[in-house]
Amino acid sequence: MGMLISNEPDFMIHGVLQYQMFGQDFWITTTTIGMWIVSILILIVAFLANRTLKNATDVPGTFQNVLEYAFDMLDNMAKGILGSNATRFVNYVGTIFLFILFCNLSGLLGLRAPTADFGVTFLLGMTTGVIVHFQGIKNHGVHHFTSLFEPTPILFPINLIGEIANPLSISLRLFANLLSGVIIMGLWYGMMPIFVNIGIPAALHVYCDVFSGAIQTYVFCMLTMVYINDKM
Repeated sequence: MGMLISNEPDFMIHGVLQYQMFGQDFWITTTTIGMWIVSILILIVAFLANRTLKNATDVPGTFQNVLEYAFDMLDNMAKGILGSNATRFVNYVGTIFLFILFCNLSGLLGLRAPTADFGVTFLLGMTTGVIVHFQGIKNHGVHHFTSLFEPTPILFPINLIGEIANPLSISLRLFANLLSGVIIMGLWYGMMPIFVNIGIPAALHVYCDVFSGAIQTYVFCMLTMVYINDKM
């Protein structure tokens, strides 16, 4: 999870390159580099998947089987929550699923998971929030706003807080779980002797990167679909 083997725990976001634009100072950070690497990996997988499926045969290979299984799993998950509307949102859900999963697993490559940066998860949550409220306005019109006063106007503050809290909560949940893994691995690599950092941390990486990363990816996408379905 982006640890440096040193005598001090390291779980901070570091600046790599500073540049100026419009008279302001900007930084390329470890999060930026991590997102670049993740994006390149996703593009490579997408290119290989496109080529494989275009040349699909009746006797599929391992990669084709994995692709078809992953698509069926995602499609079934979307249909189970969104029903007949699943086809409208499966592309978005599939995109954020891949992006979040690859970000969460990037710790296996020695990177600091981009999703351990609240700036990344906040934008993911806000994007979901925009889609949710767009669907609410599209399907319910003015009632999308007047429903905040139901069943009684006294509950307006609570209903409003609930609408704001939904995208914020999923972004915080993803961020906090990934950051906790970064802190655990940072403490291990920073405080344990160097000979203990070979092989033994694999079990921690399996939990913090693979298990927790996959679970948080599923939870984020599932809640995204639940919020969208609520406005359909």
